[in-house]
Amino acid sequence: MEIDYFAAFLAGLLGGVHCVGMCGGIVGALSFSLEPTKSKKIESLLPLLFAYNSGRLLSYSVAGALVGGISFLATNLVSLQHAQQVLQLIASLLMLSLGLYIAGWWHGISKIEKLGSQLWKQIEPYSRKFIPVTNIGQAFSLGILWGWLPCGLVYTLLFWAISSASIIKGSLIMLCFGLGTLPTLLAIGVFATNLRAFVHNTWVRQIAGLTLIGFAVFTLYSLFMAV
Repeated sequence: MEIDYFAAFLAGLLGGVHCVGMCGGIVGALSFSLEPTKSKKIESLLPLLFAYNSGRLLSYSVAGALVGGISFLATNLVSLQHAQQVLQLIASLLMLSLGLYIAGWWHGISKIEKLGSQLWKQIEPYSRKFIPVTNIGQAFSLGILWGWLPCGLVYTLLFWAISSASIIKGSLIMLCFGLGTLPTLLAIGVFATNLRAFVHNTWVRQIAGLTLIGFAVFTLYSLFMAV
């Protein structure tokens, strides 16, 4: 299971190029909501950025615990090992698709994000109450809500959490994923313009995509060897 935690962290770290597009605007709102003199000071930005990301990671962990718990109950009805292998196969295929998407070679993963659009329509209006962000409480609350933003990257990792068939392990997988996204999302808040330009370079996205593809292929190989 330790490999799943590392895989989740790696997916978050390499999937950061996707996070810039999905969450960059929200992180930018934290910066632009400050007074002009404060928005240029890292000491003013960091507390809000850490509060926002803490809320986001909390939502990821809760989501992981929920799907892990549901799969734990479901696997009691079938063979535990067989069910986990099937779910891990699906998660690996989604990881492969995500790598192709991030690299810019296939955009089918975007359809997965539409699965959560109805839920997000119910949540999004509440997020407006916390913008502009002026204090840590608002940033934390906004992070909790934006942790449910429809995202193919998050949904892919949720399948990994489902395959754990455990509340604790499912929560930890999503937490490790969230920790992997931290470097990029924290950097967005401080170096928004420069970072956006960097991650939109074709070669950056392709290297990140190829790495995820390689990991997905390795995982698929391991699954078939175990059969």
